[in-house]
Amino acid sequence: MSTVSGQVAAIETDENVHAAPSRTVASGRPDDTPVVDGDSRADSAVSPDHDVPARSVWVSRTIRVASVAAAIGLWQLLTVGDVRAGLRFDTLPTVTEIVAEFGEHLGTGQYYLDVAQSLIRIVTGFGLAAVVGVLAGIGLGRSRLLADVFGSLAELIRPIPAIALVPVAILLFPSDESGIVFITFTASLFPVLVSTRHATRALPTIWEDAIRTLGASRREVLTRVVVPGILPGVFSGLSVGMGVAWICLISAEMISGRLGIGYRTWQSYTIVDYPAVFVGMITIGVLGFLTSGIVELAGRRVTRWLPREVAS
Repeated sequence: MSTVSGQVAAIETDENVHAAPSRTVASGRPDDTPVVDGDSRADSAVSPDHDVPARSVWVSRTIRVASVAAAIGLWQLLTVGDVRAGLRFDTLPTVTEIVAEFGEHLGTGQYYLDVAQSLIRIVTGFGLAAVVGVLAGIGLGRSRLLADVFGSLAELIRPIPAIALVPVAILLFPSDESGIVFITFTASLFPVLVSTRHATRALPTIWEDAIRTLGASRREVLTRVVVPGILPGVFSGLSVGMGVAWICLISAEMISGRLGIGYRTWQSYTIVDYPAVFVGMITIGVLGFLTSGIVELAGRRVTRWLPREVAS
């Protein structure tokens, strides 16, 4: 056995010796140029423009801020000039009036109470919808029995607008608060459920087959294959669900609320306080923007292993 090993080693040594001569150029002289691998060449080629993505990000942010500022400036010009060009801008408050009203609201405790009440409702309803929607979506996507029993029922309820359930919520729940949370929950449930179900069914079966051949249990299949694989689809549903939840929450607060941004905005409309109406609208927009941004940021953190496109 040792003799065979020695012969193999000798053959390998001989092959290395014959493969070692210097490379030659067309003139026949040895090429003494140091070898540079592909990665080094690529790094050296792109290093001068290494800060291009960072510049692109700042340019993009500047454009976004400028577009918002341009819209605000146009609004001011149209309302101050009492323009009537198909639309009656002369009946709307100016930007300066809205800013002054916003300052007055920021100085009152009622404004912060309304904001806190709306945030509590959105967090409660959306949080419950996220948990139930993900679990139900996985169950409907992986179990034929659950799909047969609950799939048709879910598809029958899904087209009903959540705001149409306000009378049912008033009759079903003993307090307005519970009814508003229920409407918010229902509004954000189905985007999460449907997105999770589709993501579960779209998983390549070869992933599950591969881990099962290694002796994985059902729990390991769920935790190591299904859950990581559906995360992009889940967070897409969560992002859509957050937007729908705010729409239905504000509508429910306007109809049956006692506190909240939606309720306060509607009250301002009934007393013809239009600057306060726009304060409520701006507050809703800012809160929706922030909560949606939190969901998107969480999705990026959880799915950081996904390839990202760099804006050019």
